[in-house]
Amino acid sequence: MATAKARHILVSTEKACEDLKQQIEDGADFGHMAKEHSQCPSGKQGGDLGEFSQGQMVKEFDDVVFNAEIGKVHGPVQTQFGYHLIEITDRNE
Repeated sequence: MATAKARHILVSTEKACEDLKQQIEDGADFGHMAKEHSQCPSGKQGGDLGEFSQGQMVKEFDDVVFNAEIGKVHGPVQTQFGYHLIEITDRNE
């Protein structure tokens, strides 16, 4: 079964998500931004979600993590929880 490692930042609005993505693209540290802004408990660990299997996360999140480019920041990705920036750090097919 496919597994992946990822970290994310969860915020309540698409605008906030876009603003954070721009700051990261301009050189801000993803982990630091997650600690400061993420509404998910994983923010305390820099947004690190550890390793998980395909199907463990909500579909919109899963679709990005198991299909998009590794090492790039993706988003905003909307789920029922809010808006995510997702960085895929590793994936095993």
